[in-house]
Amino acid sequence: MYRAFGKRLFDLFIVISSVVLLSPLMLLISLLIKLFDPGPVIFKQVRVGVEAKKFQFYKFRSMPVNTGDKASDELGEISLTWIGKLIRRTNLDELPQLFNVLKGEMSFVGPRPPIPLQKELIELRASNGALSCKPGLTGLAQINSFDGMSVSEKAKLDGEYANKITFLGDIKIILNTFLYLLKPPPIY
Repeated sequence: MYRAFGKRLFDLFIVISSVVLLSPLMLLISLLIKLFDPGPVIFKQVRVGVEAKKFQFYKFRSMPVNTGDKASDELGEISLTWIGKLIRRTNLDELPQLFNVLKGEMSFVGPRPPIPLQKELIELRASNGALSCKPGLTGLAQINSFDGMSVSEKAKLDGEYANKITFLGDIKIILNTFLYLLKPPPIY
């Protein structure tokens, strides 16, 4: 019942509340990006979603204009703008994904949406059922050191989540996400 109906209502409640509360911060970030670096404020990228359908994924732009697609574990190979370093360390670059959730392309909790180049991850998720649920802002793999994991470890946790989605499980992941965000940030 929760997976079919409640999850979407839960997402809408969290996202609408978050957008209202965080809109001044999102406006400030937008102004800083635009003020100190030419180019768009929002970075759009094709990502793979539920049932392997592609969608436009939003983030605050943290990299110089025309930086190619890179997986999150390849961050050491790219440069970040000064504001990009700040918003990446604090995960504030992820805030525009609230609009992906509002549009119904993502959920608040679920597997992180991969870029199409991450074929092995997509294939593993297809085989374990993880592509049957919407990708999320946070998920089981994220609270278990996502960037330090192998592709098979990520896919395994994503499959575990997809096969037992519950309201209490989502609450637990959200609470653990806040604890995870309190850890010292990675240095890029």
